[in-house]
Amino acid sequence: MADHEALPMWRSRLRWRLRGAWQWPAFAVLTVVDAVVLSVLPFAGEGSDLVPAVLLAGFLNLLVVAVVAPLAGWVLRRREPGLPKVVANDRAGTTGLVAMTLVLLAGGLVHRPAVRAQERDFDVQLAAARKWVAHHAPAEYQAGLMLADTWKQGPDVYRTCFPGNDPRRHLCLVVRTDEAVPIVRRDADQRPNATVAGPDNPGRRGG
Repeated sequence: MADHEALPMWRSRLRWRLRGAWQWPAFAVLTVVDAVVLSVLPFAGEGSDLVPAVLLAGFLNLLVVAVVAPLAGWVLRRREPGLPKVVANDRAGTTGLVAMTLVLLAGGLVHRPAVRAQERDFDVQLAAARKWVAHHAPAEYQAGLMLADTWKQGPDVYRTCFPGNDPRRHLCLVVRTDEAVPIVRRDADQRPNATVAGPDNPGRRGG
């Protein structure tokens, strides 16, 4: 093949390669974006730390690249027979990654009112627990009012503990918020939430 014939072919291949090189840069950027969205605007629950959000975002985007992109790329090539496979898969994968980000963002916005309601519920129970401690607890626990540790045991049920002199014995209150006025009762079990629920329990939260 002559040089003057090889050069246009090389340019054509390079052009196709460049047109099919957006998927993995988009994967890297959108995984970070998705992780922030999952952390700040969760589509379920009350959100999570950034590291678990990155892992979830990476898994979802890998699913798009490994499963959705080849299938959508095949459909795209059926519609455009002259399109190289690598370009079709890349285009489909990039589109799928953008669509995943939009879905997560939309789900987070829809779920946002529920998250705000849960945050208000948490604040109500914490205020009730602190008020109980301020009026009824020994001085050693009143000193830890700002160090509360709360474990959400279920809908409208919280176990909020306040540290005292003994790190193994906290003053723990069970607070129910399913009534107009929160119901507070002292838990006879003085073990901290870290012991009862586990140190990594996702239902735990500092006050």
